[in-house]
Amino acid sequence: MSESLSVAEEAVDLLPALAQLLKTHRQVLVLTGAGVSTASGIPDYRDDSGVRRGRLPIQGAEFRQSEAARKRYWARSMLGWPRLAQAAPNAAHRALARLQQAGYLGSILTQNVDGLHQRAGSGEVTELHGSIHAVRCLGCSTVYPRAQIQQELLRGNPDFVHLQAEVLPDGDARLEPEADAAFHVPTCAACGGMLQPDVVFFGDGVPAARSAKAEAMARSCDAMLVIGSSLMVLSGFRFARMVAAAGKPVVAVNRGITRADGLLAFKLREDADVVLPRLASLLGA
Repeated sequence: MSESLSVAEEAVDLLPALAQLLKTHRQVLVLTGAGVSTASGIPDYRDDSGVRRGRLPIQGAEFRQSEAARKRYWARSMLGWPRLAQAAPNAAHRALARLQQAGYLGSILTQNVDGLHQRAGSGEVTELHGSIHAVRCLGCSTVYPRAQIQQELLRGNPDFVHLQAEVLPDGDARLEPEADAAFHVPTCAACGGMLQPDVVFFGDGVPAARSAKAEAMARSCDAMLVIGSSLMVLSGFRFARMVAAAGKPVVAVNRGITRADGLLAFKLREDADVVLPRLASLLGA
């Protein structure tokens, strides 16, 4: 391929190759990341070079051990979650659903916690890192809708309701240091226990049963399509590595670099919401 090709031209040139791969492989496992949801207005974590934007998010152990950390998390979440809750599936989500329904794609393994694949109509979706739309009690395991907890947060913190904050990935927001010191954190209505969003925090591991299910999906697929993920986090990269090590093709649609670039059969360096509708059209989905 000529090095003079633009990014967009390169993506178009490889579309037939991607379409052919989907035609000839009947168990294509899709692994998606934050780049699938950016067109829905949800910020991603990394730039095109794979470098993390901004400060590190709260770690799981810090959240559970520190009251100040929990105040900081829930104050930021109260302000940032509404935008995520209002986000709608974009053209990439809808194209993936059509391709899956037409039989060109198998299961979807997503690193995202926004639930947009399901809302677009995709089935067989495994949320590797959980769902931001649920909150779990660490004491009695009662699960609450995140929308219900939002109402409790608003009632308990009227002085925070009108604060303006920059929206960050996964329903987070940027607040001034110490702004959350007086924040009231709700507890479980059933047992008074600690509430945590039903997601895998940074520093925590994917639950064993979910990890085993994802590993089984990687073993049984005959190809993998990575979309909108840099794969810089091991929890996603390891599945691409498993598939490639088994001699099965791994391809990617991602504008920037990925940790698996050396393993890929090829990569379309373009946004998912641009490439996937073209792919669906090319395949008549």
